[in-house]
Amino acid sequence: MTSSFRNEELLACVIARLIGDASHVAVGAASPIPAAGAFLLKQKNPSLRISLLQKRRGNPFTEGSRELFDLAGQGRIDVFFLGGAQIDGEANINLVQAEGRRFPGSFGSAFMYSAVRKVILFREEHSRRVLVPRVEFISAAGNPAALLTGKALFSWQKDRRRFRLESFHPGSSEKDVRESTGFAYDVSSGVAQTPLPSEPELILFRTKIKTQIADDYPDFAKRVWGLN
Repeated sequence: MTSSFRNEELLACVIARLIGDASHVAVGAASPIPAAGAFLLKQKNPSLRISLLQKRRGNPFTEGSRELFDLAGQGRIDVFFLGGAQIDGEANINLVQAEGRRFPGSFGSAFMYSAVRKVILFREEHSRRVLVPRVEFISAAGNPAALLTGKALFSWQKDRRRFRLESFHPGSSEKDVRESTGFAYDVSSGVAQTPLPSEPELILFRTKIKTQIADDYPDFAKRVWGLN
């Protein structure tokens, strides 16, 4: 029986499954949950290359984003993560302005969205404020592999250009997801609760992975696992 878990651990487990058989995954700044998922997968696949863009020990690049874009353009990054102040039902993301508020900007999101083989959209907040019918500004558009939120996992149907609900997380429900989502989507015939983290996965999070994450995301590690 799985012991008590944090939602961050559940989301990281889902991310590890979504990364799949990738050889190289890049994780942007301020993305501790995707980083935790990548490190979890690396425990099972030691050859997985992880590039963290956080400004600490994990960043392998010396010239900012130039090397990242170069690798992506060469097809040498298999998985990348994107989010946004808004995400709509056509998988557009908005990193510029929403509800009168300005944000840092799009940076290279439009390029990465099209250049990387598998883009996973990730946003912890799942609300009609974030998941909207149409973004106010299109920072990037593309064909993601999936959309993962704090409530649910959606796959992307490229032929229909429409999301499909695959699972809802513990504490949520299919109805709750529907009421909290501002865009229309399909529902998988096999929709069910998202699988829980296994006991071995939780042990890895709370031993090896928490130490790795603490190097680059100390505040996150302290909040989730109580590190000093």
